[in-house]
Amino acid sequence: MTHRILIVDDDLHIREVIHVALKKAAMTVFEARDGKEALTRFAADRPDLIILDIGMPEFDGLDVCREVRKSSDVPILFLSARDDEIDRVLGLEIGGDDYVTKPFSPRELVARVNVILRRSASRGPNTNTPPAALSQGSLSVDPEQHVAAFSGTPLRLTAIEFGILRAFLTRPTAVFSREQIMTAAYHFNIQVSDRTIDSHIRNIRAKLSAVNCDNVIETIHGVGFKLGRCEPQA
Repeated sequence: MTHRILIVDDDLHIREVIHVALKKAAMTVFEARDGKEALTRFAADRPDLIILDIGMPEFDGLDVCREVRKSSDVPILFLSARDDEIDRVLGLEIGGDDYVTKPFSPRELVARVNVILRRSASRGPNTNTPPAALSQGSLSVDPEQHVAAFSGTPLRLTAIEFGILRAFLTRPTAVFSREQIMTAAYHFNIQVSDRTIDSHIRNIRAKLSAVNCDNVIETIHGVGFKLGRCEPQA
């Protein structure tokens, strides 16, 4: 299946570089020059992933992400001309899946796109044997249908968040280091910072808290994280 990618950037040169790289990877590409056009193209083209520049005038990438997340969990890869931790953390906390800083390697960008797309696929790599559903207490994950729920309430998770939660449920008594979480969520040899992993964990916690569960992921200081209580608050 050919993946459909929407590129959103006000810089024509950046759009052209990404467009060529994705076309070489056999993907179908759409473009938008600003945030408002991005929302129009998103509604019309229904992409499988959005590559979204943060620093656009008027309606920026963060605004676009917030609007998209009101109705969709389509994967979003942020771009930014600044290596600013505030941008990275905020982008991930409002629903981004990953973050690339300009200038970037087109090859790395395509690799990150492929990682996210694989994580958002409804089936695992073995298509002959559907992956088993996982559960612990009131928390459940169905990898085949790419659905997560708590006490029957669906959780709207990004592809990376889903991969992290699936890893916890695969080994519900284990303590995961940040490196192990990165490997489980990203699959390939792509390095992300500890703060990026922490942002994903914080986002998962917020979404679980919204459905009456505040302690599903526990912090083990100096080590990492583990699955905690998976029942609703009394």
